[in-house]
Amino acid sequence: MRVEPLPDVPAATVDTDGERLLAVADYHAGIEAGLRYEGVELQSAAEARRERLLTCLRRARADRLVVIGDLGHAIGDPFADERAELETLFDALDVPVTLVKGNHDGGLEPVLSDLDADVEVTPGHGTRSGAVGFAHGHTWPAPDVLEADVVCVGHEHPVVRLEDSVGGAQKERAWLRGSLVTEPFAEQFDQPVENAPDIVVFPAFNDRSGGTWVNVDGQEFLAPFLPEGMADTEAFLLDGTRLGAYRQV
Repeated sequence: MRVEPLPDVPAATVDTDGERLLAVADYHAGIEAGLRYEGVELQSAAEARRERLLTCLRRARADRLVVIGDLGHAIGDPFADERAELETLFDALDVPVTLVKGNHDGGLEPVLSDLDADVEVTPGHGTRSGAVGFAHGHTWPAPDVLEADVVCVGHEHPVVRLEDSVGGAQKERAWLRGSLVTEPFAEQFDQPVENAPDIVVFPAFNDRSGGTWVNVDGQEFLAPFLPEGMADTEAFLLDGTRLGAYRQV
């Protein structure tokens, strides 16, 4: 498989175009500053996030890091804490970075420029690296992205509600993988979409960023093309457990 989740972490290796990539979505640097602004006090987990990402890069032996949107957390100008977290993160990285712009990354480019970071920023509608496409998911992926064999998206932060035999419940981050349904995209672009790639919806790397309950009635997806844009979709836990069709979990 071109996109292979790393066991027990919300990250995947991607082998394409002669490179090994590590892909993650929804890092949300500085999330604690944003939550503080909303009245929620949490100690910063910036160091733990950074070390978890660096460990993933080492495990993957990756040539490049791809962040599938929402590297930062602030919608507009980043908070000082977010800038500091990003500075420390990029000081620690020893591979180039591709950032597929997410809806939380609008004010990041000047910050990244100030850091003199080795980072390429692509539009939110996505980019393609060989046979794999990447788009954050807050807007429709570009037609070129859909020509890939696999399309990776974030934004959704999928989580499942698991219940035990005595009524206890817990929330777990999950991967979603299925087949892309071309009709909604053809209607959006007013042109045929000939290719039908796999689609992989990444869990959020940041464990404080909430998520879409994909197996709870009444919950709506965030992406404008989901769930209509995918079929035969199964959910997988971070440890690799295959849960089956996500609506029936």
